[in-house]
Amino acid sequence: MKELNCTDPEVDNIIAHEVLRQKEVLNMIPSENYVSPNVLKAIGSVLVNKYAEGYPTKRYYQGNANTDAIELLAIERAKKLFGVEHVNVQPHSGSPANFAVYMATLEPGDTVTGLALPDGGHLTHGWKVSATAKFFNSIQYHVKEDGLIDFDEVRKIAKENKPKLIWCGATAYPREFPFEEFSKIADEINAYLAVDIAHIAGLVAGGVHKSPVSYAHIITTTTHKTLRGPRGGMIMVTKKGLEKDPELAKKIDKAVFPGMQGGPHEHTIAGIATALGEALKPEFKDYASQIVKNAKALAESLMENNIKLVSNGTDTHLILVDLTPFGIGLGKYIAVALENAGVCLNANSIPKDPSTPFKPSGIRLGTPILTTRGMKEKEMKQVGKYIADVIKDYQNIELQNKIKQEIIKLCAEFPVYEGL
Repeated sequence: MKELNCTDPEVDNIIAHEVLRQKEVLNMIPSENYVSPNVLKAIGSVLVNKYAEGYPTKRYYQGNANTDAIELLAIERAKKLFGVEHVNVQPHSGSPANFAVYMATLEPGDTVTGLALPDGGHLTHGWKVSATAKFFNSIQYHVKEDGLIDFDEVRKIAKENKPKLIWCGATAYPREFPFEEFSKIADEINAYLAVDIAHIAGLVAGGVHKSPVSYAHIITTTTHKTLRGPRGGMIMVTKKGLEKDPELAKKIDKAVFPGMQGGPHEHTIAGIATALGEALKPEFKDYASQIVKNAKALAESLMENNIKLVSNGTDTHLILVDLTPFGIGLGKYIAVALENAGVCLNANSIPKDPSTPFKPSGIRLGTPILTTRGMKEKEMKQVGKYIADVIKDYQNIELQNKIKQEIIKLCAEFPVYEGL
């Protein structure tokens, strides 16, 4: 078989440039990670060729003995890793996984509640532009001035509106989730509690964030981010969920297929199985622990350099920076300046942002990839200084170029994908 650079040099050239970018840049978007070479091999396998509509041993097409085996392996590894009763590994990503939860537990027009997007929540937890708000009655809760979830408001919404589904989880919430509080409220009104651990799945698996398994009825997650797998999704049903509704696992499966999707991506599921196997090894606990240590060290470095953080720190892998001391709506400008300096992160709204989502006043960053590369607290101190320097003088092109060269040298000390 001819190499891609011979048969399609245009595509090969673009991929080569991306390989170089990933090697020479501090990738700090907290929802991204670098998969292992084995995961890359699995998702690039011939499993991409096979249609496998249905579920293991109950497919609509013939020739699925091997896809059945790989999907069952992924399921068993997920059940073991998280300690749950049932797992569906077919969702193509986190958003359809979450929408399948709505389909399994609600009727159109039913009331739901989740954390508002500008306060760190997720689109699919009922934000107004999402289908989850268009087809369901969404009432959003918020965070307080200190950046922590406002449980007085959550209880008020629960008492007055009786949502049938309560979401816990976020995309830009830097503190540990108090699952117990959500569980108490859900139980009081007989609501389903769905916990979206997309961002913290690897931390939960590694034992450095409490597990929601004892408190939630349903758990959803992506398989990339801190779990360090390919881009996919999973839905898990707990013992508590089956006690609430013995048919819940079947409802979830029917909601995914045929309710939401057709054929599953079995090459991605092979990558998920590989990543879950890696997460079951003892060294993954060390990795997860180092993610949090690095995030805390980075937060300390930023604050020492007079950068304001939402909630004044982090318990997890991510940090949310409040840029309002430097001006309103500067998030995108500073994100671009940092990318020019070799630091890739994203502009992000902050709670009660005085600007718009298109010109947010914050940036969001995290430590999963830097930890995957082998960096530790010493490097976080320097990285925090780089970021702070650019924030304070974000129009200084000469400074950006100087820092970029230093970052290229730093990245060379912590290489990735040497064979590519």
